[in-house]
Amino acid sequence: MKILLIGATGMIGSRIAAEALDRGHQVTAATRSGRADALPEHPALSGLALDASVSGKVDQAAARHDVVISAVSPPRDGSDPAVPLLATYTSLIAGLRTAGVRRLVVVGGAGSLKTASGRDRVDTPDFPELYKQESLAQREVLRLLRAEVNDLDWTYVSPADEIAPGERTGVFRLGGDELLTAEDGTSFITAEDYAVALVDEAEKSTAIRRRITIAY
Repeated sequence: MKILLIGATGMIGSRIAAEALDRGHQVTAATRSGRADALPEHPALSGLALDASVSGKVDQAAARHDVVISAVSPPRDGSDPAVPLLATYTSLIAGLRTAGVRRLVVVGGAGSLKTASGRDRVDTPDFPELYKQESLAQREVLRLLRAEVNDLDWTYVSPADEIAPGERTGVFRLGGDELLTAEDGTSFITAEDYAVALVDEAEKSTAIRRRITIAY
């Protein structure tokens, strides 16, 4: 499978790249600089300079790929990230349509997952303020996909409430729109196991036009 991975050198994107390469896929690692030197050298890995907010660039980059995985992060400069993130995804979606690439897998956020109270996690009183604006922006991306994208085979992949580098176990739970928690109330997944689940979905396409989530 030929994968265009946008945002390939971030904490999550780099693990997705490693997982996909280990499975024998070809990965085009797209970053603004075009440099993939943050990733280990691999014969099936190539770097590409791409500004995903420019749809004309996206269609050229996506052509001849089977799937596009977006690990685009919202701006973290203190400004409201929702407007630029939505603009980027609007351009990304337009570019895929032009390129004729139907499969899109999105690295999403956990804030839009439903809690036991019925509220989105981002709307609960104890949600960390540090991540709130970013999480609200990611929720808007999910709303955009659900409301306006019926012609692409998208999947929005939410992590657990907490995600961090760790061990690849290959053992986890999959869910839908509800936050998955352990018996002690925690909700966690390593970035490595998140990557396993995301690449599984990219390969199998079992959750078309819906959201899934991963946790222990």
